[in-house]
Amino acid sequence: MADVKDLSAHEPAFDRIREVRDQAIHHARLAQQFAAERRELMQDLIDQGVTRADIARELGVTRQAIQKMLAC
Repeated sequence: MADVKDLSAHEPAFDRIREVRDQAIHHARLAQQFAAERRELMQDLIDQGVTRADIARELGVTRQAIQKMLAC
């Protein structure tokens, strides 16, 4: 039978790890939601005749960055 270590002295660190993990998951979900909103807004602009180059210029990024944002 394997020895089981008493890790109770480290419980605050484990609690913090769990808390940070939960926050990271929450922020990842928010990032996905914001990316979807960004895509929709850019696609609306494109549908209205605004070019990817115009969008890139306004946002201060490259056209390639716009392509990547639209693809995600």
